[in-house]
Amino acid sequence: MYRPLPDSLTIKQSKVNGLGLFAKAFLKQGTNLGTSHVKVNGTIIRTPLGGFINHSNDPNCVKVELNHDDTLKTKKWTLVTLRDIKEGEEITLRYTFYKI
Repeated sequence: MYRPLPDSLTIKQSKVNGLGLFAKAFLKQGTNLGTSHVKVNGTIIRTPLGGFINHSNDPNCVKVELNHDDTLKTKKWTLVTLRDIKEGEEITLRYTFYKI
């Protein structure tokens, strides 16, 4: 069964901007939350996980390049927690693909 978000996250109203991702439970530092972005032939595609994360200059997560295939011209990034995240805390990321 397809799940757009891991069970540990939910989408709620954000104080940062619009809707955001929030922890439904305590998340340990180094937790891989799943695929946030995929790049195919130069086009970046956001997954639901990547589509609802808000920018912060002091983020609690980081995008990590998972793999790439030069033949197919694809790349994939996952979202990994930089520190422990409390239940109810918004998940944030320093934007690097988009201008803010």
